[in-house]
Amino acid sequence: MPDLIHECISQSAQASPDAPALLYKEKCFSYAQLQHQVEACANALLGLGIGPGERVAIYLPKQPEVVFGLFGAAAAGACFVPINPLLKPRQLAHILPHCNVKVLITSITRLELLSEVVGTCPDLQTIVVVDERLPDSVPDIPQTLLTYEAFCGSATAPCQPHRRIDTDMTAILYTSGSTGNPKGVVLSHRNMVAGACSVASYLGNVADDRILAVLPLSFDAGLSQLTTAFTVGASVVLMDYLLPRDVIRAVVRYGITGLAAVPPLWNQLKDLEWPPEAVQSLRYITNTGGAMPVSTTHALQRTLPHTLIFLMYGLTESFRSTFLPPDQVNVRPDSMGKAIPNAEILVINEDGRECAPREPGELVHRGALVSLGYWNDPEKTAERFKPCPVQPPQIPNTELAVWSGDQVMKDEEGYLYFISRKDEMIKTSGYRVSPTEVEESAYASGLVAAAAAVGLPHAGLGQAILLLVTPGAESTAGKDLEEAVFAHCRRELPNFMVPSIIVVRSVLPLNQNGKIDRRLLLEEYKDTFQVAPA
Repeated sequence: MPDLIHECISQSAQASPDAPALLYKEKCFSYAQLQHQVEACANALLGLGIGPGERVAIYLPKQPEVVFGLFGAAAAGACFVPINPLLKPRQLAHILPHCNVKVLITSITRLELLSEVVGTCPDLQTIVVVDERLPDSVPDIPQTLLTYEAFCGSATAPCQPHRRIDTDMTAILYTSGSTGNPKGVVLSHRNMVAGACSVASYLGNVADDRILAVLPLSFDAGLSQLTTAFTVGASVVLMDYLLPRDVIRAVVRYGITGLAAVPPLWNQLKDLEWPPEAVQSLRYITNTGGAMPVSTTHALQRTLPHTLIFLMYGLTESFRSTFLPPDQVNVRPDSMGKAIPNAEILVINEDGRECAPREPGELVHRGALVSLGYWNDPEKTAERFKPCPVQPPQIPNTELAVWSGDQVMKDEEGYLYFISRKDEMIKTSGYRVSPTEVEESAYASGLVAAAAAVGLPHAGLGQAILLLVTPGAESTAGKDLEEAVFAHCRRELPNFMVPSIIVVRSVLPLNQNGKIDRRLLLEEYKDTFQVAPA
């Protein structure tokens, strides 16, 4: 087992240099070639003067340069920040300065959208674009601008990487919080290595596996597709799909053996025709980003009768937490399962004691996968990362566990079941969406006086976003206001954050504290997206 996450590539390259590691469209990089690309990127970053733990952001769709950048930053001793390619300038205007990004790897097309944003990032020194050449007219930016080829050629001699140990940070993954801007979850090398080894062990990953990476690499589960594969010398296929049918075609084309997806995608895939080649090659499937509907699980069992189904639950703050083994899927398909290897999952009541069977409580995760906290946010870190409640009183209680905010219960056999979230986070299409971010976009339009975004049950999305607004001083209620707010949200927000429905009201209800009464709104609109029985 490697100590540092980038060593999973170098160890596999040493053991099987010619084995395929990374596939993208018509390209195939062997482990030796992937290791060379990672070393070239690391050397280039060191040549630019990147310091230990300094941040390198990658803002690109899924392509080989993303992988080179992520592991190259780790190999240099820096810290990588993968940014969801669906995010727009508004979100990057928070992320880039918040974690003091020093180097940004992106494309000319995306840089043109960020021309105003990068001017507000005082720590950002170099921007690397993956295009073959710079355009004749480049955006007016204060940073040094390089092509990826010039970047990799900028360091003429190998540089000594910064010395890192397993508890040093190596990544920051931004995830939406229940309020405000996205939070940066800080991961150590130990977190990532332990997570990769744990998941690979219960999935039974081996060098012959070929994993299709359809999840964003900015997701902990998406990033895991890389680390899990590289740890065992397997290969990964990078894919940004347009239609669900494209995923099935890729399974056939590449002989995919492992596939992870969010429930909304599985809801679509279950109804499509799977060719015999796909049914034969797919050894296992997993879910992430929300609970899998039982009906979807049963449909996939019928479609893929020889494929193992692993139902999983996790948090970005602690990677994966639980999984339900395939032999239990028919027995208890609504269960989250039990703790993954090298983790302990506790159910704690409001008195700080472990719950009895069937007693609801908060899920608490302890072990090597617990992240280091939130970047530059000690207050929120203290709220979520707290001492573990089961340490013996005879030793100092310095171990921090993740208090998930999820209400669960455990049955008499130790299997866990999800009940609800304690906060107001919206989970839609596998994404965690802050209602505040959606509301702030509505306010930024200048058209509304009040706004409330809530997540409501939806058969296909898990939850759909309903935005309720009241007219601003210069606006009038009606269809025109609804359409204007919709247009603004589509311009300013990534697609998964755009409300499904906008309702214009004269007033929004307030609770006794003078805040918008979200509970009342949830109750009033709970059936909005429910399909009436035929």
